[in-house]
Amino acid sequence: MMKYLQRLGKSLMLPVATLPAAGILMGIGYWIDPTGWGSNNVVAAFLVKGGGALINNIPLLFAIGVAIGMADDKDGTSALAGLVSWLLITTLLASDAIAMYTGAEADPAFSHIQNAFIGILSGLIGSSCYNRFKNTKLPDYLSFFGGKRSVAIVTAGFSILASVILFFIWPVVYNALVAFGIAIMGTGALGAGIYAFFNRLLIPIGLHHALNSVFWSDVAGINDLANFWAGKGELGKTGMYMSGFFPIMMFGLPGGALAMYHTAKTKNKKIAAGLLASAALCSFLTGVTEPLEFSFMFLAPVLYVVHALLTGISAAIVALLPARAGFNFSAGLIDYILSFRSPMALNPLLLLPVGVGFSVIYYFVFRIVIKAFNLKTPGREDDEEDELKVNLANNDFTAVAAIILEGLGGKENVTSVDNCVTRLRLEIKDYTRVNEKKIKSAGVAGVIRPSKTSVQVVIGPKVQFVADEFNKLL
Repeated sequence: MMKYLQRLGKSLMLPVATLPAAGILMGIGYWIDPTGWGSNNVVAAFLVKGGGALINNIPLLFAIGVAIGMADDKDGTSALAGLVSWLLITTLLASDAIAMYTGAEADPAFSHIQNAFIGILSGLIGSSCYNRFKNTKLPDYLSFFGGKRSVAIVTAGFSILASVILFFIWPVVYNALVAFGIAIMGTGALGAGIYAFFNRLLIPIGLHHALNSVFWSDVAGINDLANFWAGKGELGKTGMYMSGFFPIMMFGLPGGALAMYHTAKTKNKKIAAGLLASAALCSFLTGVTEPLEFSFMFLAPVLYVVHALLTGISAAIVALLPARAGFNFSAGLIDYILSFRSPMALNPLLLLPVGVGFSVIYYFVFRIVIKAFNLKTPGREDDEEDELKVNLANNDFTAVAAIILEGLGGKENVTSVDNCVTRLRLEIKDYTRVNEKKIKSAGVAGVIRPSKTSVQVVIGPKVQFVADEFNKLL
């Protein structure tokens, strides 16, 4: 299961890498025009719309990225399948569609169906259908729809089935969380902490919107976000369900990013720095945390739970101080400065020392947890340091791939092909057919067999060339 989650996490890296710059552009546009979000300034409009084109479509990017990343051979057909699944599920479960089926107003749960969880689910459905049906053979009169052309059709069927299941499950879970939020709203600072903890914990499945509707909107009469900016409510109370996020998004998560950078392997530090630094800046400046959170959410789920717990602690502490600030966009520097204008702002400067404290806590807690559990955060892949120095004895990559394939028992014995920085990673059907001596005769540095269904061939920095030829042979 952990291996599957780590593979899913790696699949998300491609779409996640596109988000930090987009988030910063959108945040700057909002800073230029905080009331109109582009309607009052053409430069702001370009920045907000340009950044929003990606930020607002994170779930769709996830559907495509996961579909490609989880496919056996990274073929573009899998991306099409992921897109097909996304379009079907989000269309079939849209509020207007639900109202058409039932003849009544749709449950509010369906207004939040376009979320990261559905995007990831769509990608998993698309990649699973691709892996299973890409070689489907049909009778001659249907042969046009065989092979990879069958994938999108099969994906549509499974997506419809998933939509039927979600039709019954999604509202139940969503409304249960709303009821949970209403139950804790009268518990003061403790309730603020519990809410913030579950807000982060529910992000991977998109159900944080259920709790947000209780505390930020008017579902239960709190309406924290609107009242803060309208100057309504009670000074010292209004804003308590937003304020605790500022120390985490502006300081805590960037501190965690620094810890992940320092614990990355030396050979991977430059690559890790590119992702982590831009994502940390995005979080600090705009409060857009998805690029950073999704970079370790599935790679190191234990660490993500720690992050959710620290967020809850921050919310409870800030609620007790009291310090109040609010946001329209998210809890980044831009909204922090703008919130000073609100008459509901209270001791906002106190959030700065709290934030610095959480930055230190995040750094040391993340560093300790990563090292203690050997978590595979960005830059901590399994490859050995000295494998980058390995020289492949035979640079005829086609011949190398052919010998490896023969040593694995032929293409009918190979179920999955992937590669990292130095290794060819393969999943097989029958381990008894693997001939390690034959594989090593290709001039590779070594063969590792972590389990009965997996084989890793240590090739070195030229692994990509061998992987390309290997996929051609399959």
